[in-house]
Amino acid sequence: MDTPRSIGIIAGNGVYPRTFVHAARKAEPTARLVAIGFDNETEPGFEKEVDAFRSVRVGQLSKLISFLKGEGVTEAVMMGQISPKNLFDLRPDLRILMMLARVKKRNAETLFGAIADELAKDGITLLPATTFLEEHLPAEGHVTGPVLKPRTLADLEYGFEIAKKTSALDIGQSVVVRHGTVLAVEAFEGTNACIRRGGELANRKDAVLVKVSKPGQDFRFDVPVIGPQTIETCAEAGVQAIGIEAGRTILLEKEAVILLCARHKITVHAL
Repeated sequence: MDTPRSIGIIAGNGVYPRTFVHAARKAEPTARLVAIGFDNETEPGFEKEVDAFRSVRVGQLSKLISFLKGEGVTEAVMMGQISPKNLFDLRPDLRILMMLARVKKRNAETLFGAIADELAKDGITLLPATTFLEEHLPAEGHVTGPVLKPRTLADLEYGFEIAKKTSALDIGQSVVVRHGTVLAVEAFEGTNACIRRGGELANRKDAVLVKVSKPGQDFRFDVPVIGPQTIETCAEAGVQAIGIEAGRTILLEKEAVILLCARHKITVHAL
């Protein structure tokens, strides 16, 4: 009898890891799902969704890898964010200290890439974070919400151009634009803080958000994601439209997003 496929889930915060579990159960019902969570990050109750679970502190790479190996994991996915406050409160173990010493330029791509290399040393291949989630990647065109006015669409197209340039420089993958002017560019603070800053500068009127993948994006990690929290934050900030990159941005909890967009009159459009 064949041994069931064991897939590891390195689960940060938000609903992304839970969305993956549901998609994986649908695509491969016999697969065994093993998750590593992080203290004060991973959603409470997530451990009930998987077949094996352990929580560690951010920075405990040795415990993370040992647990996955002990559970027979040879493939893993990395999804969900880690709050900046926990990254600054990092208490690294020896393995991650040695890894960090080898990383000269520290951004999401180099740091996560180094973690992927450490996993590979122990026979664990890091899969794309889009695995099993193809139906959550919207195609080009209108996704939900009111029909766009030409002026708003022009702002989305301009924001797309700018966001591609800032992401190529490892500054951020999101921008807020109003009437052809860039009001905010995402940096380390994250998308939601960028939205709030841009909305305030726009006086909570006529602003748009654009979120893209970086050129040459490594889809094993740091994949652009929007979900209900993004819509709620945009509504609070007065952002009227969201531009995402077609086929390269994950839309979480689509039904909830559609309801929220209808309630707040916010459009999501894939460019």
